[in-house]
This record gives sequence, structure tokens and C-alpha cells, in this order.
Amino acid sequence: MNEVLFVVPLWVDLSAVAIGAVQGAMFAARFQDRQLDWLGVAIIGVVVGLGGGLIRDILLGQVPASLQNNWYLPVASGAALLGMLLLRTVTRLGPVIIGLDALTIGMFGAIGSTKALAAGLPVIPAIFVGTVSAVGGSVLRDVMLGVPVALMHVGSLYAVAAAVGTALLVLAVTFGTPLGIAAIVGVSSTAVIRLLAVRFGWTLPEQRQIGGWRIWRRSTRG
Repeated sequence: MNEVLFVVPLWVDLSAVAIGAVQGAMFAARFQDRQLDWLGVAIIGVVVGLGGGLIRDILLGQVPASLQNNWYLPVASGAALLGMLLLRTVTRLGPVIIGLDALTIGMFGAIGSTKALAAGLPVIPAIFVGTVSAVGGSVLRDVMLGVPVALMHVGSLYAVAAAVGTALLVLAVTFGTPLGIAAIVGVSSTAVIRLLAVRFGWTLPEQRQIGGWRIWRRSTRG
């Protein structure tokens, strides 16, 4: 594969960072019982905006992109402040946060898998890097806020949505689809799956349901 074909424009990467930071700050600002000050909320926003990219670049053995350019930290910080102001001026933003969250994981998944392909990774590792990049920021966010990690609980479908979107992107590119079209398909698929999962309550089986499978089989045979 020609690495030139997989260069992610700076404005695309910064857009993903900004959207992630806005979503992260809006999410954190809702936890009024945690007594977070403006700095704390801003830090959460910056972590969400930059976290997935940091994990991605570490996996690829590269210096994080956010440390190679002057734009990443200011954009993430400014977007996080914007997220705080939006939450303070507009009420009932739950659906907006969910929508931004879905768009964020889609964009980070697409960027992560694209950069993995540019680094020469095969299809499966590229999908893995894209998926981890997509969910990394939200995992760090939940850990820092001391709340259950959404990725690991019933009802999120974070990783499933990200994996499907990145897989579609990588496979489309592998079969010769132009990168722009493949990226749109990947981001859209991730966002749609995530939003539908929230809307209709789609989940993976709970651990106890899986554990009860053998018991159920024995009872039906008996």
C-alpha cells in the first residue's frame, strides 16, 4: 500500500480532537456531585479529545501526534471550554452528548485504522488499532471520573460499533475503495450502530447469561 494515500489531513484529526473534547467536557460537567472545578472539567475534555490518539500512536510506536504539532493542545483545551459553556447555557443536552459520542468514536476509529494502514499493518491489527483508538478516550474519561467504564458494561456497544466501522473501512480500502468513501462508510456505520444501540437498547449478553448456557442445555436435555 502506498503510504501517501493514507495521510490524514491535519484538519480532520483536529476536528476529531475538538469534537471529542467538547463531548468529554459536557459529559464531565454533568457530574455536579463530584465538585469538579473548571480546570477538572477541562482536563477531562482534553483527555477525551487526545486520549484515543495517544493510545493509537503508542501502539504504532510513534511519537504522539499531539506532541508534534502546536495545534492539538490549544484546540482540545478550547473545545473543552466550549463544552462547559454549552452545558451551562443549554439544558437537556443528553441526546447531543450521545450524538457527539457516537461521532467521536467513529472519527477516531477511522483515523486510527487509517494511520495503522499507513504504518504498514495488516488488516486485523489495523482494525484492532482503530477500535482501541476509538474507545480509548472514553475509557480514560470514565477511569478519571471514577465511574463504571461504559465499554465494559451492558448497553454500550462501544467496542462493537467501533470494530464494525473500522472493519468496514479497512476492508473497503483493501478492495480498492477510495479512502474518502471508505472513511465515510466507516464513521457512519459506527455512529449509526451506536445510536441505534442506545435507542433500542441493543446489548451483548451479560456474563451471567453466558455462564448459564451450560445449565440451560443440561436442563433441556434432562
